[in-house]
Amino acid sequence: MQTVLIVVHLIIVLALIGVVLLQRSEGGLGLGGGGGTQGFMTGRGQANALTRATAILAALFFATSMILAIMSHRGTGPRSIFDGAGTRAPAGQTGAPPAGNVLDQLRQQQGDAPATPAPAAPAAPTAPAVPAAPQSR
Repeated sequence: MQTVLIVVHLIIVLALIGVVLLQRSEGGLGLGGGGGTQGFMTGRGQANALTRATAILAALFFATSMILAIMSHRGTGPRSIFDGAGTRAPAGQTGAPPAGNVLDQLRQQQGDAPATPAPAAPAAPTAPAVPAAPQSR
């Protein structure tokens, strides 16, 4: 259904472009204008028909655009960050209950924070600390 509507929408777009290009510009002739009153329609009748066609095609373009936008959002709904918050465990955990608050749990699921808290640093280093040379990247 959506594919058919997209094809119809594209046909309307091409027709609208064609009708706009056929109209007479104010400064001179358009692509389809010119030639006096010997044609099928007079200048005024042609202008009225093209103006009506432009208005109808513009309304159809607007309608198909709105329908396509509604159809694209029909299946999606608002999602909560709590949906599925405790359903699956990260790769490093095997059934252990996550510790911390909800924000910590979300970070663990996204992989932003380690699954276990970092071990505490030793109180006194066993070897003398040697300053590391800065490295360029």
